[in-house]
Parts: sequence; C-alpha cells; structure tokens
Amino acid sequence: MSGDDRYRLMASTIMPRPIAWVVTCSRDGAINAAPYSFFNMFGSDRPVIALGVLARPGAPKDTAANIQATGEFVVNLVPFALTEAMNITCIDAPPDIDELTLAGLTTLPSLAIQPPRIAASPVAFECRQTHLLDTGPGQLLVVGEVLHAHYAEHILTGDPDRPRVDHNALDLVGRMHGASAYIRTNDIFDLIRPVWQDNHPRAPKTHHEE
Repeated sequence: MSGDDRYRLMASTIMPRPIAWVVTCSRDGAINAAPYSFFNMFGSDRPVIALGVLARPGAPKDTAANIQATGEFVVNLVPFALTEAMNITCIDAPPDIDELTLAGLTTLPSLAIQPPRIAASPVAFECRQTHLLDTGPGQLLVVGEVLHAHYAEHILTGDPDRPRVDHNALDLVGRMHGASAYIRTNDIFDLIRPVWQDNHPRAPKTHHEE
C-alpha cells in the first residue's frame, strides 16, 4: 500500500483521537498554531506527552521546524466551542503568518517557555522537548515534559486541593475517520475494573499439588 493509503486506513481505524492544538515559536519569535490528532499522555511522573508530526512535501511543517529549533511547545485542548477557530488554524499558511490572529484568538504568556497559550482553551500544557525521534522521511515523534499545566476554574470541581475535571464542562472534541469527521467526548459510560481476587479466588491446593 502507498503511504497515503496506509494513512487513510490507520487514521480511520485508530479513533477517536484527542487533539493537541499546538502553539510554537520560531527562533525569531514568529508564532505558529496547528492541531494534531496523533497525540496522547505517556507518563505522569515525570508528566510526559507525545506528538506525531507527519511529513509535508517540500519542507518540514512549521510545528516540526519550530520544535526542532527551540525545543518548546504548548499543547492546548479543544472544546466544542472552539472547533471553528481550531479548523481555521489548519490552513496551509506561510511560516510568517500567525494562525491565531487569523482565527481571532488571543493568547496568554506561558510561565516557563516562549510560545504562548490560547486564552480561550480550558486546558494548556507548557512543554519542553525531551526526545525527538525521526520515524520516517520528514516524520517525527516528539516527546515533551509538561512544565506547567493551566486549567480554567469552570472545568474543575470537588476539593480545591485535589480537584477533579468536570468532563461535561470540558466538552472536548476528538478526531474520527476521514478529513473532516469529529466527535464530541460527552457520550460516556462506566466500567468498573475487575479485581482478580474478588472475581477469581484461587481454589485450594489438591493433594497432587502439594
């Protein structure tokens, strides 16, 4: 199969996928924003997330080039209310164009890195690259440590010292199959994880086992 055919098959199978709305800066400070759905959490101590950035014909994507140059990026999460703005930042604009300005979005400064965070996003992770793996021609796997996490107050609930996320208030979207299919992540059901000792008590040893 061709690379394009493999992409269509795999991306239409591995779903739903969370979306990382990634903000980076070039060495000269030009801001870039773009969404990526090859993204997830891969550790909590240290807190680690990873991004898959696919190749672009002719030149690396701005996100890849900026992370390679600076090692810094912010991952913002995408609630349903911001899907139109997120979609605008998908545009194949030149490197000197600020997609956040195109989308009418304002930013807030990060605490430890240069790229700003998207003010309207309910969650943002300031990240510094720890590993950069070349997984194919122009294709990268970026692993970053979360230096600071920013949460909007309206999505938190419970004990302020150990808050939990109100997932209905968060109202994130994820990527599905094809080039334009998305899903809202509010169709939730619960499954209690089984415990071996509670469900499969070991039988007493027989004479032959002693």
